[in-house]
Amino acid sequence: MADTIQVDIVSAEGQIFSGPAREVFAPASEGEVGILPRHAPLLTMLKPGAVRVVTPEGEEQPFYVGGGSLEIQPMRVTILADTALRARDIDEAAAQRAMQRAEETLSGKIDKIEQAQAMAELARAAAQLKVLERLRKLHR
Repeated sequence: MADTIQVDIVSAEGQIFSGPAREVFAPASEGEVGILPRHAPLLTMLKPGAVRVVTPEGEEQPFYVGGGSLEIQPMRVTILADTALRARDIDEAAAQRAMQRAEETLSGKIDKIEQAQAMAELARAAAQLKVLERLRKLHR
């Protein structure tokens, strides 16, 4: 399997995914990174968003990560996520409620700490909804 790379996605709740992939896309802190086998080593932080794993068969499997770290070695990708979910396990209604709460908080008079917390919650909820939207497009 020289044309694959081993991928492990782990969160505090346990292992979410482990297996070979043709390519991986992840929301690094400076922008999305695309990872192929024999990628140069890299260690970076992740922001909330979608991790997409393309299996050896060409099937795309989307995941949500709420941040964390990404380690790339030539034949291995390790994602240590603050939180991670398979796209199909995201609670859309809860994400929409979280987004609405964050927007309401941001519209009021709040201090900088509350503002930062609300913006982080807004980013997490928006990322979850984006992952769900991508999942729907894959299954049309």
